[in-house]
Order: sequence, then structure tokens, then C-alpha cells
Amino acid sequence: MTMNKFGLYPDKSSSITFETHLEGLQEQTKIILQDLRNFVRSLGENVIEEVRPHRVVYAKSLTFRTFLDVQPRNDCITLSIRRGRNEPENTHTIKTKQELENVTEEIHRAYEIIK
Repeated sequence: MTMNKFGLYPDKSSSITFETHLEGLQEQTKIILQDLRNFVRSLGENVIEEVRPHRVVYAKSLTFRTFLDVQPRNDCITLSIRRGRNEPENTHTIKTKQELENVTEEIHRAYEIIK
């Protein structure tokens, strides 16, 4: 059993991968999640993907400035887009490729703005 950096609790995150989040999703939702991942990773070489137990978080740079939080659900994906620490998050529920396409520009702007 692996321990986290503090040695207090088992580190369960080491067994969680992006593919773990694809399990149990409807086929359309899997495709949307993979398309979203490809888009976000194409924004720049400094995009960091952190896979967490119930979501995937995307940030910019080693200072881990989060600009996108992705929560996969069975039939949809909930996106929280953040443009700055003092800015409110914009939340979207995505069920179709068209809905994803409608928010890609907002995600791109958040990536560009976040410091």
C-alpha cells in the first residue's frame, strides 16, 4: 500500500487514470470527454492534467493555476471554467458535441487569461 507524501493516509489516487473516468459512461459521453481532453491538451505545452477520484482538473504551469474542472457523469459532463482567482466560475452541463463546441472558445479564453 502506498502512502501519500505525509504518510498518514493510503494514496488511492495512484490507481486513478483518465481511462478510469471513461468506465461506466454512455458512449456519447465518452466521446465528448475524449474530445474535450484532446482540445484542452492542444492549448499549449504547459497544460497540466491532474486526474482526481471524481474529476479531472486542468491547469497552466507548475504553479497549478486551474482553469478547467471536469466532472464526468453517466450521461453528461459538468465543466467549471475559471478565468481567475477573483472571478466566479462559469458552469456548463455538456451532453452533446455541439454543446462542447459552444464552450471551447470560453475554455480557450480562460486558458489564455489565467496566470
